[in-house]
Formats: sequence, C-alpha cells, structure tokens
Amino acid sequence: MKFKLLALALLVSGVSATAQNPYIAPLCAVNESGSVVVSNPKTVLAVDITTRTEKIVAGPYARYAQKFLGVRAPLTDKLTSEIVNASVSLADGKNYYTAAAPHAPEIEVTQHAVCGEDFPHMQVDKQSMSVLALEDAARDAATTIYSLRHHRMELITGEAGENVFGEGLKAALDEIARLEQGYLELFLGKRVVRTSTSRYEVCPEADKKQYVVARFSASAGLLPENDLSGDMVVLQIEPSAVGQVPSEADPKERNVITCRVAAPSVCRVLSGGKEFGGKSLPIFEYGRNVKVAQVNSGK
Repeated sequence: MKFKLLALALLVSGVSATAQNPYIAPLCAVNESGSVVVSNPKTVLAVDITTRTEKIVAGPYARYAQKFLGVRAPLTDKLTSEIVNASVSLADGKNYYTAAAPHAPEIEVTQHAVCGEDFPHMQVDKQSMSVLALEDAARDAATTIYSLRHHRMELITGEAGENVFGEGLKAALDEIARLEQGYLELFLGKRVVRTSTSRYEVCPEADKKQYVVARFSASAGLLPENDLSGDMVVLQIEPSAVGQVPSEADPKERNVITCRVAAPSVCRVLSGGKEFGGKSLPIFEYGRNVKVAQVNSGK
C-alpha cells in the first residue's frame, strides 16, 4: 500500500515532498515505495558572507620615491577588510534549494606589479654580487626607470633605428613596460584586492531567533564565532504565524497523516549596526503541525 499526501497544490507523494516543496513535509513514519521512512523535517540555512580585503605592501625603496621619482608612496604595510554583501538560502545539509555554490575568490593586483602579492627574493635591479647601500640602490633603480622611458620614446619616434617596426616594435615596447613596472614596484609597492565568499550553515532552533555565525574585524577579516576580538556577524530571524493550510483535513476525518508546515521567516545578516542581506524563507522549526487527509491506493 502506498500513501499519497494531498498537502498544498505542489506537494507530491511521501518524503520526496520535502525535496520538491520546502514548505511542508510529513512528520511521521511514511510508507514510501514499499519501505517505511521516518520523516522529521528540519531546516538548514546557508549564510554566505562576501568580504573585500585590500592589502598594501610597501616597496623596499618607498622612502626614496619622493626624492628620486617625485611621487609619494606608502611607507608601511596595511591590511583592511570590509563586508560587502551577505545572503541567506535554504539548504538541507547536502542538497541546496536556493543556494548556489559560493563564487571563487577574485584577486585584483594594481599594475605596478609583475608578480603575485609579495616581492621577489631577488630585486630586478640586482646585476652583480656587490652590495649597495639602500639609497644607492634606489638611485640606480630610478636611473634605470628614466633610461627605459628614454629608450621607449626613441623607439616610438623612430630615433632608435629604421629596422624596428611591426611585431618587433610591439615586443620591444612590451618588454620595456614590463621592466619599468618591476622597477616602479620597488618604490610604489603593491596593492592587492581580494574578494571572497565564505559559507556558514545554521540549524534554527524553535526557541532561538538570533545566531552568531562569525566575527569580523576590519584588520583581520572574518574570524571564528568564539574570537571576541571581532564584531559579531548575526543571523536574525523573524518568523510569521502559519495561517490555514488549504488542504488541511477536516477534524472529523479519520484517515489523516501529520505534516509539519514551515513558517515564513525574514532572515537578515547584521554586523556593526548594518544590514548586509536578507530574505524571506520557510523554516520548519517555527511552523506548526497539521493533519492532512491521505488517500489509500492498493495494488
């Protein structure tokens, strides 16, 4: 014998209803395809928090940028982070109803740089085993920058020779630009911006409406929820009452099955007095139980 639930317009047979309609699910032992399955509906929320972190790495010749290049450069390393977005979606721990996979981290490097987030171990102007004082090394690097710019202008104006043209000219200009950026990096440093999304799962409880999902610090980014050095990132839930279910059984009906109806709940992500994202989602823990008529169909 097989039971089919007549709960709401979209509800289908047995525990498979949970996968197709997140608003209602059987709350009992259900005969599904010849086997008995115990259904105890629970809600899992996926909280995605997107942060933007800016990292400034001072160049080894930063203090001489004003003297030799006439520009100011950051003299110390700096790391700042901010929450830029947050979202809440339904999940069941394994299968996500509305939560897509978090975006891969995005990294933006300001082009003074020719490599990653840190400086190479060997400086680009290191051409011999002699060790120069830092100021002398910075002066040589600045001299090289001006020399590269002079050679580039000669190539552009044709003063460097008549045989440099076409792809050869483009390759020469690209190489000069690469070298110049490497030397400039020693003075101006690096600026690296990283945008990434972290996912946290929350299992609501019937008597609890606020959950600390993480901590956040402008100087350290997202932190574990027990790290008191950061501000709380809070998931706040405001459930609404569940109204009459259209397919709820008449009180006189004997052939019924108990189902759990999820309560529509507004979920918000808050931190530092700001709201970063919110959504209305059905949550079983704040809902109520109803009796739904069942239809018996034999073989």
